[in-house]
Amino acid sequence: DLVVLGSRERVFLALGSNVGDRLGNILGAIVRLSAFGKVVRVSTVYWSEPWGVLDQPPFLNCVVELRTHLSPRHLLLRIKEVEKELGRKERFRWGPREIDIDILLYGDRVIAESDLRIPHPHLENRDFFLAPLLELDEKLRNPEKGTKLRLVLTRMDIKLRPFCSILPLTLRTSPSSRG
Repeated sequence: DLVVLGSRERVFLALGSNVGDRLGNILGAIVRLSAFGKVVRVSTVYWSEPWGVLDQPPFLNCVVELRTHLSPRHLLLRIKEVEKELGRKERFRWGPREIDIDILLYGDRVIAESDLRIPHPHLENRDFFLAPLLELDEKLRNPEKGTKLRLVLTRMDIKLRPFCSILPLTLRTSPSSRG
């Protein structure tokens, strides 16, 4: 399903990096994602401990809200291209990453394919997904289970630490606005 949709879907993407210029990798990903639709908002960037494989550097993580015409399959393919452009190397599962971009939610869709699961299968297990996601919209539910994600987060041991905020891309100064 590589078709472009007629209307813009509300999509939430998780970004993470723990290799190289972590913040630069995240910023580079956000700029590239804006080619796929409108980046509506970006959460706080958080410092987080590794998940899965603990013997690796800490991560920087955030969540981006994107409005896109791309189908879930097409979006996934484009995300993989962005990861490659930003220098992601294939390593072992849950290992170090220059950049990792995961589709957390795509509207209210539930997709269960071998290489594409929406909502993300670990959505309710990772504080570095839920805290920044709920910062963008505290009323979100897991479309597969109907779970209020805010309640799931309240039961978690949150180990995140705010790292920085990213100003909206639209606030960049253009040459014509300089006095």
